[in-house]
Amino acid sequence: MSKKKVTLKDIASRLHISTATVSRALQNNYKISESVRKTVLEVAKDMGYFAHKFPTATVVSKMPLIGVIVPKLSYHLYAMAISGIEKMAEENNMHIVICQSDESYQREKNIINEFVKIGVSGLIVSLAGETKDFTHLNQLKPQGIPLVLFNRQCDEVEADKVVIDNFKAGYDAAEHLIATGCKNIAFLGGPEMLQISNTRLKGFQQALKDVNMPINQKLVAFCGFTKESNLSTARKLLYGPNPPDGIVAFSDQIAIAAMVAAKERGLNIPQDVAIIGFNNEPVDELMEPSLTSVNQPAYQMGYESAKLIFEQIRNKSKQNTLLILQAELIIRSSTNRNQLKKGKA
Repeated sequence: MSKKKVTLKDIASRLHISTATVSRALQNNYKISESVRKTVLEVAKDMGYFAHKFPTATVVSKMPLIGVIVPKLSYHLYAMAISGIEKMAEENNMHIVICQSDESYQREKNIINEFVKIGVSGLIVSLAGETKDFTHLNQLKPQGIPLVLFNRQCDEVEADKVVIDNFKAGYDAAEHLIATGCKNIAFLGGPEMLQISNTRLKGFQQALKDVNMPINQKLVAFCGFTKESNLSTARKLLYGPNPPDGIVAFSDQIAIAAMVAAKERGLNIPQDVAIIGFNNEPVDELMEPSLTSVNQPAYQMGYESAKLIFEQIRNKSKQNTLLILQAELIIRSSTNRNQLKKGKA
């Protein structure tokens, strides 16, 4: 006789929690705490839930399941992108399983290996900040596993990709600061090895070159992925002997750290230093002053990524696609010096 199939209700009963909580935990829903998620996962494995749900890779490969890996679920950009992925998945009667790498290469690699073991139909990935070795990604195509990389650029992997025009976005941000009268402009990037950050830096530098403005390498600095790193780097820049009067930051988190450091030093924003971020987080409008930011079409990015996955599933021999979406600079008070001039008139 075969063993009784373990259900979500069985797991919920053992843990004395709701079936809905179990379901959300197994889907890595952001509303579920990490401790609860781990407990549910351990009990599910112990009770043999996955043995029934995913008996073999061959069976699972026929199931409508797409793996999604993002650096952090807390980033607004990825929350919106996941909504786009989910919408396209629903239209194609597919399900998605979402995991976060937490910017860790090893965690990203392990998650991909697990997804391959259970036989997902495809993978949609935004690379971890630590990822420098791409072997785990380049091994997917020979195994016939569709892959789409989105948001973070990666020339080393042959796959479908959905990104914004990061060069132009960096250029437009610097051009805006130049137009407001900034003469000594800094770039606060992400980790130095991150390709997407360096592409924005190249656009930033080109904008300065086009108006014959000197590029001061001392005003180019790189941050990590923590609040402490962002604030420390911003302080070094703004407390230096030649502080900038304008800053283009790789992300809104870094831009906000720059705003904090500027206020600590007694600088007025945007009179003394104008600041631009990236991602257009909801908090930007609530900042004082509100933060100018580059808005990326995150929902569309996710939707188009999922669309490409389904095209690959239907046609394994299709050529790789590079889809470049356009970003938009949302101007707010942190750079709007012209508004200040009108107020004085």
